[in-house]
Amino acid sequence: MTTNTQNSDNSQYAGPHSKVTRYTLTSLLIGVIYLLIAWILHISLTEIPLTFSGILQIHVTSPSIILIDLLPVIITITTFIAAKQHERTQLIYEEEIQNKNDIIERNARIARMIGQKNFSFSEEDIPANDSLGEALLITSKNLEETDRKEQEQNWLSTGKDKISNVLRQYNTLNELAYNTLESFIDYIEAIQGAFYVFDDEKNILYNAATYAYNRRKYIKQEFRIGEGLIGEAAYEMDIIYRKEIPDNYMTITSGILGDKKPKTLLIIPLISDEKLQGIIEVASLKEDMPEITIRFARELGEIIGQTVFNLKVNKRTEKLLHDSQVMTKELKANEEELRKNAIEMQKTQEELEKANKDLEKQIEEVENAQKRLHALLENASEVITIYDNNGTITYVSPSVKRILGYDPEAIQNTNIYNTTESQGYKKIKEAYEFLLENPSETKVFEYTFNKNEEETLHLEATGRNLLNNPAINGIIFNTRDITVRKIAEQAEKRSGQMQALSENSPDMIMRVNEKGEFFYVNPVVEKYTGLLENNILNKHLSEVNMHEGMITVFQNIMETVKQQKQKYEIEQNLPTMEGEKTMVVNGIPEFNEEAEIESILFTAHDITVQKEIEEEIRAKNKAINDSINYAQRIQTAILPNNERIKDFIPNSFIYYKPRDVVSGDFPWFFDGGDVMYIAAIDCTGHGVPGAMLSFIGYFLLNNIVTQNPHNKASEILDKFHLRVRKTLRQESPDASARDGMDIAFCKIDKNNETLEYAGAHRPLYLLRDNELYSYRGDAKAIGGIPFRKKKEEPFTNYEIKYQAEDKFFFFSDGLPDQIGGPKRRKYKSIRVRQQIKDHNSYTMEQFHQLFKNDFEEWQGNNKQIDDMLLIGLQLK
Repeated sequence: MTTNTQNSDNSQYAGPHSKVTRYTLTSLLIGVIYLLIAWILHISLTEIPLTFSGILQIHVTSPSIILIDLLPVIITITTFIAAKQHERTQLIYEEEIQNKNDIIERNARIARMIGQKNFSFSEEDIPANDSLGEALLITSKNLEETDRKEQEQNWLSTGKDKISNVLRQYNTLNELAYNTLESFIDYIEAIQGAFYVFDDEKNILYNAATYAYNRRKYIKQEFRIGEGLIGEAAYEMDIIYRKEIPDNYMTITSGILGDKKPKTLLIIPLISDEKLQGIIEVASLKEDMPEITIRFARELGEIIGQTVFNLKVNKRTEKLLHDSQVMTKELKANEEELRKNAIEMQKTQEELEKANKDLEKQIEEVENAQKRLHALLENASEVITIYDNNGTITYVSPSVKRILGYDPEAIQNTNIYNTTESQGYKKIKEAYEFLLENPSETKVFEYTFNKNEEETLHLEATGRNLLNNPAINGIIFNTRDITVRKIAEQAEKRSGQMQALSENSPDMIMRVNEKGEFFYVNPVVEKYTGLLENNILNKHLSEVNMHEGMITVFQNIMETVKQQKQKYEIEQNLPTMEGEKTMVVNGIPEFNEEAEIESILFTAHDITVQKEIEEEIRAKNKAINDSINYAQRIQTAILPNNERIKDFIPNSFIYYKPRDVVSGDFPWFFDGGDVMYIAAIDCTGHGVPGAMLSFIGYFLLNNIVTQNPHNKASEILDKFHLRVRKTLRQESPDASARDGMDIAFCKIDKNNETLEYAGAHRPLYLLRDNELYSYRGDAKAIGGIPFRKKKEEPFTNYEIKYQAEDKFFFFSDGLPDQIGGPKRRKYKSIRVRQQIKDHNSYTMEQFHQLFKNDFEEWQGNNKQIDDMLLIGLQLK
C-alpha cells in the first residue's frame, strides 16, 4: 500500500531529481529577488540612479555589498545540498518501507501456507531478526507435529475401528482368527501372518489361521510356552520385533517374487486381564516397521485378546448350558424313579421292622465276626488307615506291626499335619487334601518307607473319601507292600533299556562267556570288523576271523578282568575296516549268584574324532591363553597397585579381584603434583572384551586430566563421556556398540584439602565422626549410544572439605552383585555400608582385610560372577 502511494507522488514530477531541481531554482530565485531588493534600497538611500552604471558605482563606493551579491549563490548551494540530503534520506526510508512490505508479504504468504497445511518452507525462508517470521516458523513446526500426531491418531483409530468391526462380526474362533488376521495384515501392509490361540487346558498355542498373499493357508502348528519365538513372546507376554530373522525360520513364496525371506517379523501377544489368550505373528518384506505400526499392534493386542477371551467364555457357557439342559432331562426322568422308590421304601420299612427282631440274634454273630475280622486284619497283606476330617488317625489295622514294623497304638490319634516331613508323609497329606476336595474320586499313589536303617519298602496306597459312610466316617487308605513287584519291574526295565541301548549304540558291544566264546554282538561290530553276526556267535575269540591286533587286545583285557575281577579300561589304537581308530575299550565282568564270573562285556567307543578335536582345541587354547596372559602382563604393568597408591596416600588400600585373567574393572590413578586423581572404573563386560575397553578408558583419562588440570571432576567426566563415544563411534546414526563404563571419580586438592567427586552409576561413601554419608553417582554411563530426542544433562559435581580421620570408600558393582551366603543372595551395597558402620574405628589396612575375608566367606563355593574392585582412602 505504501509503495503504491510513493510511486504515485513521484509521478507528478519529470526526471529522477525533479524535487532537487525545483528546490534549487526556488532558492536561486529568492536569492536574486533578495539581491535586487538590497540594490534598490541602497540606491534609494544614496540617490544613485537604478542603472547598470549605478549598480557598478554602489559596488565601488560600498565594497561590502559584494558579500550581499554572494548571498544568492550561498543560499542556492545550501538549498541544493539540503535537498540532496533530503532525497537520500527519503530513498532510504522508501527502501526500508519496501523491505518491510516484502517481509509482510512473505509472512502473509507463509501464514497462508500454514493455513493450507503446507509446511514446505524452511528456516532459510525467514530473514534474520524477523521475530514474526520466527514465530510463524515455530507455529508451523508445532502445527506440523500436531498434524503428524493427528494423522497417526487417525490411522490408529481407523485401524482399530476396522479390526473392531471384524471382531464384532464373527462368533467362532477360527473365522474370527482368519478374518482378523487378514484385515490386520492388509492394514499394516504386511505380506504373511499366523493367528495362534492359547488352549488353557492343554497349555499350548495352536495355529487357528494362516494367511499369505491374499489367500488362506492351512498349516497346523503347536507351540508350548517358552518354545521358539512364539513361545518366548507368550512367556514374556510382550511384543517381539525382529529385523534379523534366521534363514530357516520362514520363507515367503510367490509366483512373482519366488522364495523370499521376510525382512521384518512382529509377534504380538493377545492379553486380557493380564492373561495370555493367543499370539499374532506377521512378516513383512519391508526393511523396517514404523514405530506407529508397533504401537498399533500393541494396542490392538489387548482388544483382540479381550474378544478371544469373550469367545472362550461364551463357548464354555454354551457347553455348561448344554450340560445343564441334559442334566435337567435326567432329573425329570429320575423324579418318576424316586416316586417308585418311595413306594418300595415304604415296603422296605415294614420289612425293616421285621428285620429288627432278628437283629439281636445277629449281634452275637457280629461279635464273633469282629474277632475273625481282627485276626484277618492282623494277618492281611494291606495296612488299613482311617483319618477323620481334621486329619487325625482314628483307626489303623493290626497288620501295621507285621508290614511296617510299629504298633498300632504308636500312631493312633496322631495328626497327619504333625507327622515327620518325609517324602511318604508328604504324598499322604497331598492325597488326603485331594480327597477332601474331591470326595467322589479315588486316589492311588506310591511312596517309599524306611522300615529300618537297612530296609526300604515300596508301598502303594489307595485312598477313598468315606466321610459320609457312617460305618467308616473318615478317609480310608489301603496300603500294601509292592517292593518285590517294584524290584522286578525295575530289573525288567533296565534289561529292556540295556537291550535297546545296545542295539542302537554307536559303540561296538560284545559278550563272551568265561571260556571266551561269543554269545552276543551288536550290529556295529560288522562296521568295524567286516564280519556278520553269524560269523562271530558261538565261536571262540581265537576262531573269529578278526584282525590279529584286535584279537590280541580283547584277549589281554579278558585275562586282566579274570585276574582282577573288576572293570578294566584301556585306550588303544585298533585296526578296523575304516582304518586305524583310537578307541576306549572296556572289559566289564558279569557275576552269577555265587560271585563267580560267568561272562565278560566288551565295549569299544571310537574317540578318533574326539582326539583330533581335543588336539586342535589344546593348540587353540594354548594360543588364546598365551594372548590373554600377555594382555594380563600389559594390564598389570600400567594399572596402579596398593604399593603405588600408598606412595602418595599411605592410609589407603585397593581390593582388586578380576573374575578372569584380565579384567574389565580397573583402578586408575594420576599424580598431578598438588592435585591427585583416583577412580574405580567398571567397563562393560569382563575378561578380554572388558580389558580392551579398559585400555581405552585408561589412556583417554590420562590425556584429559593432562590437558585440563583446572577442570572440576564433573567436567572431566563430561569430556571423558564424549571422548569414549567418539572413540567407539557411537554418535553415528548407524551406531550399534552400546559399550561404556561406570565410574567413581575423585579429584584431590592437597593444598585446599578438598575432594571433588563425580560418578556414573557408582556412589561414594564418607565415614565421618561415626556417621556414614553417601554421595550418589548420576544415573547414566560413560559412553553409549546417545538419545537423539533427549537433552543430556552434565555430570553432578560434589565438593567435600575433608577432615582428619575422614575415610572414603568407592567400588564397582562386582562387589554388591556377588551371589553367596547361606541363601545364595546378592552381597548388596547395604552390606558394604553396614560393615563400614559396624567397624568405624578400623584402620584402612583393617578394612582391607575385613572386606577381603567377608567377601571370600560370602562367595564360598559359588562362582565369581563379575570383576570386583573396592578402594578405600584416608587423606588426613
